[in-house]
Amino acid sequence: MNKQNYDLIVVGAGHAGCEAAAAAANLGSSVLLITMNMGTIAQMSCNPAMGGVAKGQIVREIDALGGYSGIITDKTMIQFRMLNKSKGPAMWSPRAQSDRWLFSQEWRLALERTPNIDFWQDMVKELLVKDGRVHGVKTGMGMEFHSKAVVLTNGTFLNGIIHIGKKQFGGGRMAESASFGITEQLVSLGFESGRMKTGTPPRVDGRSLNWAAMEEQAGDELPGKFSYTDTKPLTKQRSCYITYTNNAVHETLKEGFEDSPMYSGRIQGLGPRYCPSIEDKINRFAERERHQIFVEPEGWDTVEVYVNGFSTSLSHEIQEKALRQIPGFERVKMFRPGYAIEYDFFQPTQLKSTLETHRIENLYFAGQINGTTGYEEAAAQGIMAGINAHLKVAEKEAFTIDRSEGYIGVLIDDLINKGTEEPYRMFTSRAEYRILLRQDNADIRLTEKSNKIGLASDERLKNVQEKIAQTEQIIRAFHKTSITPDEINARLEEKDTPVLPQNYKLFQLISRPQLLIEDLSGLPTVDAIIHNKTPEALLQAEILMKYEGYIEKEKEMADKMKKLEHIRLLSDYNYQGLPSLSKEAREKLSKLRPATLGQASRISGVSPADISVLLVHFGR
Repeated sequence: MNKQNYDLIVVGAGHAGCEAAAAAANLGSSVLLITMNMGTIAQMSCNPAMGGVAKGQIVREIDALGGYSGIITDKTMIQFRMLNKSKGPAMWSPRAQSDRWLFSQEWRLALERTPNIDFWQDMVKELLVKDGRVHGVKTGMGMEFHSKAVVLTNGTFLNGIIHIGKKQFGGGRMAESASFGITEQLVSLGFESGRMKTGTPPRVDGRSLNWAAMEEQAGDELPGKFSYTDTKPLTKQRSCYITYTNNAVHETLKEGFEDSPMYSGRIQGLGPRYCPSIEDKINRFAERERHQIFVEPEGWDTVEVYVNGFSTSLSHEIQEKALRQIPGFERVKMFRPGYAIEYDFFQPTQLKSTLETHRIENLYFAGQINGTTGYEEAAAQGIMAGINAHLKVAEKEAFTIDRSEGYIGVLIDDLINKGTEEPYRMFTSRAEYRILLRQDNADIRLTEKSNKIGLASDERLKNVQEKIAQTEQIIRAFHKTSITPDEINARLEEKDTPVLPQNYKLFQLISRPQLLIEDLSGLPTVDAIIHNKTPEALLQAEILMKYEGYIEKEKEMADKMKKLEHIRLLSDYNYQGLPSLSKEAREKLSKLRPATLGQASRISGVSPADISVLLVHFGR
């Protein structure tokens, strides 16, 4: 029998819950992780992949902090690709196809091996709240567990409803029951809730597909990885494939629109704009003759295949008929149809920057309960909620990441200041300092910060310090060392870049877009510098030299904005009593209670003139 008292209870064992539990436990808190099904811990409910544009940066940041997502992805991936390599390094984003079953299994084993974590399989139906503070939870079986803090990571389970054509039934995922009670209690306590929708495509039998009719998409020739630890890179990979819809597919799908829960009004929740269902795509982009479909294997040994790009809630008959008109799918057999799911969320403007709620002390929200979509966004919130719940219980200073330090900082700042009316997804375009927030330097940005609170290990910090030292050695040497025309001109001609008329510093040479450090290897002058340097340090040095001007400019911008972040605002200040502010600013500031002037400046409806008023008032 579990003990009854814990430092922290985490409700839900999806990506957010797992990272929250691991972080708090590794920091020293006693943790109870409550899940409705021990067999679906960290299940990849949708696509069997981690990372992607901006999301890959988030996974590397979680790893840099000492989280598990990057390590487990490396252990279970079946393919790795670095996206956007044709663009600048600010846009490079790692992405991995994962073995769905191995991923869940490795997460469970990692949690079981983490001291301080207990497990309980049950549904949480009520929070124990007294005098504005949470004290534990009550479960469907009538068990009461007490704690100093609670993290809610309920995913899509809160009053979840699954839709397939005219059919609808309660559920948090296919074949799993929904969760009831928490929404109603939180609303009675004054929280603002809403409904959102997400969807998933059909899963099909790979043995029934004609792979030869599709375009193969192999992994990188030299596959990378996510974790900054010594996880092993892939030595073999599985390919994905690409095919396309066509007009025949679109016409078939339209046959099901009459019974579609989206178009009949049965679904009230708002769906993700950037990951629309296939019926939404052909409706919104009627001028397009085809849409891309990514055909993704679910693991090393299974025949199950994920049809990425074909998310739908149409009837299973229409789904099957339409699929069979896609090249390569003529004889497709479905394992299960796609479906839409509607669920409750809570406006994240009701949270502090630590993800603690304003209304109930020591209660934290993380993941889809905050209106986000995606494993990576959920995991990022989970680790931050777990860290901050531990620190609060231990009566230590809160841990936050600002917008110039990480995509995690951008994510949380956007949520708590702007809220969201549709499932929030991270993009590189959301970050104003994306040249600083690259996937290659997440360890440099965040590991020391995490080590100071005791999460990232001393070994991780030592590795980062060695990487920084090697990077600085390379840059110094490139600034000091000259190369002669005789040494280099033949190579410059090969690279179609102007030859040297005289001796040049290596730094001037590597600034050319046509040249990489690896293009100069084999030259005695260069080899003497790069000998015994790690690939990570070489890449870091190359980026810092090539983009020096851009990086410095962004740092200056970030430093200017940070001055506003240091001006604290009183949590109980009466903004209504400051008539110099606009009416909208008074209302928004009173409701959202920003902690700093910088945070206030990013609230929709608070103008630069309002910030000037606050600067005079609080910046004296």
